[in-house]
Amino acid sequence: MALRYLLRPVPSEKRLSLVREDHSLPEPGPGEVRVRVRACSLNYRDLLMRRGQSASSASGDVVPLSDGAGEIDAVGEGVTLWKTGDRVTGGFFAEWKDGPFDMRYHKAARGGSCDGMLAEFVVASAESFVATPSYLTDAEAACLPCACLTAWHSLVERGNLAAGQTVLALGTGGVSVFALQLATAAGARVIITSSSDEKLARAKELGAWETVNYRETEAWDGRVWSLTEKRGVDHVIEVGGPGTLGKSMNAVAAGGHIGLIGVLTGFAPPDVSLFPIVTKNVDLHGIYVGSLAMFVRMNAFLETHQIRPVIDRTFSLEDAPEAYDHLAGGNHFGKIVIEC
Repeated sequence: MALRYLLRPVPSEKRLSLVREDHSLPEPGPGEVRVRVRACSLNYRDLLMRRGQSASSASGDVVPLSDGAGEIDAVGEGVTLWKTGDRVTGGFFAEWKDGPFDMRYHKAARGGSCDGMLAEFVVASAESFVATPSYLTDAEAACLPCACLTAWHSLVERGNLAAGQTVLALGTGGVSVFALQLATAAGARVIITSSSDEKLARAKELGAWETVNYRETEAWDGRVWSLTEKRGVDHVIEVGGPGTLGKSMNAVAAGGHIGLIGVLTGFAPPDVSLFPIVTKNVDLHGIYVGSLAMFVRMNAFLETHQIRPVIDRTFSLEDAPEAYDHLAGGNHFGKIVIEC
């Protein structure tokens, strides 16, 4: 028997219930592998899933969490990519191998439209995993599939990040902290925001060039404008959504790039004009994680620069509900991990 969690729809309600259960050990079929999961990490999407607010929510029971790492425990017929004992990390989109995004990939979004990683053992296509960087622990590797790859996709794959450029990262959640680490390693200057001076101090320790407390400085876009000598930033990691997009447009430089990633301020349309995007010739890219090929390229960069994910707190598998609550509290800096 093995332990896993399920998100189970609650009758007559939108929310889903997190249910723990024992089940028989799954066997890999042709082209599949069984992974002994050692660690998972949470993302804001996982809260949306539990609340029934995600478009990728399954109609029936689904194993939650897109992010997890472990080792190959068994291989199915025809699998030559991996052998037993290989350390692997799951990709967020199990079928997006490379190339442009296609809407069909949403049908295999781990922890949403298909089973995720919050289990002792998972079985999935051998091609939906990538090799774990050798210098990382499983807990660290489990932080990569969603948040780190999202930051990489925005800054490098779509934004063509270059040394000497300036990046604005909103907040100190997983994506923004990874953006700080990636951009700093690439030789860029990072401005990061938070409502907590303690978190901003930690961001400084990670290499932030400048910090802005958006609670004390409500017009943080003006502060960013001043810090860049009225030029603006080359890249914005926009995780807020409609409530922050207007200020991000004010803060971005002419010809700059905004990676629209999150919806922390909700799903409503922005209440500001989008015309600054036109007048500044700004690239606005919707970023939703990335492909397995991007994951491999990102891992090579991480290994070259020996970047280690920032883990805020680690929970046991039995305490998975408490991990969700800690994420919902919003006091974390970096990633929240569940060890399996």
